[in-house]
This record gives sequence, structure tokens and C-alpha cells, in this order.
Amino acid sequence: MPLTRDDDIADLLQNARTIAMIGASDRPDRASYGVMKFLQDQGYRVIPVNPQITGEHVHGEYVWRELSQIGEPIDIVDIFRRPDAAGEAVDEAIAAGAKAVWMQLGVINEDAAARAEAAGLKVVMDHCPKIEFARLGLKQIGAAA
Repeated sequence: MPLTRDDDIADLLQNARTIAMIGASDRPDRASYGVMKFLQDQGYRVIPVNPQITGEHVHGEYVWRELSQIGEPIDIVDIFRRPDAAGEAVDEAIAAGAKAVWMQLGVINEDAAARAEAAGLKVVMDHCPKIEFARLGLKQIGAAA
């Protein structure tokens, strides 16, 4: 079952440090652009993944083609893809050894969620970490409580 309890979502956000964002955009009018900046401002390292803009930089971070190229531990894979494309992103997250997958608002893929959970990943579905961070009243990571 995807995480739905506030305590579980808060715990996931508070214990994460590195987030890979599949579907990150270099366009300021896209939700992923603003969410990425917000998460960086909260103290996360956010690594953008988007094959269409590989090699570019978004908010100072190099854009990778796929998760497997990142080569460092990933706590959360934030998925900004259509629900039917989320399965491929989840499979990449499993292969990359991520600890959790986070499917954005409107991204619901029960089969992909089940595969992630079977592989031992935590799953959040149909939520936005930016909204949850504010709603739960979380403090910047690494900041004194």
C-alpha cells in the first residue's frame, strides 16, 4: 500500500537527502521546475532526469538521461510523468537502488506501485512533495528542530 499517513510521509521527507526527478523541466512554466527549486531551497539535492534535455543544467544541476547514469545513492525518485509512463520510471528506480518512489499529483499506477513495494521501496502516489512539505509544517532538512 502506498504511504498515506501523515507520519509516514513526513518521515520519508525528513530522512531523504537526495531526490532524482524524472521529468524535470528547464521551462519555468512547468510544475517540475518550481517543485525542483522548492525542494532545493529546503536543503535537498535534486538531480534532474530528462532525456530531452540531457547535458543541460536546471537550477545548477546537470540533467541526466536516465537514473542508471547518476551513480550515487538516491533516496526518492520523484516522477513527473504520465501514469502510463510511470511504470518505466518505477522500474528504473528499482534498478538504481532507490529507497522510495514518489508519483506526483495525478500520477496513479497501481501496478507500478505494487512492483516498487515488492522490491522493498516505499511508495507515495498522487501527492506532491512541495505541497506535503508545507502541509505537514516540515522544517528545512538539516535545520535545527
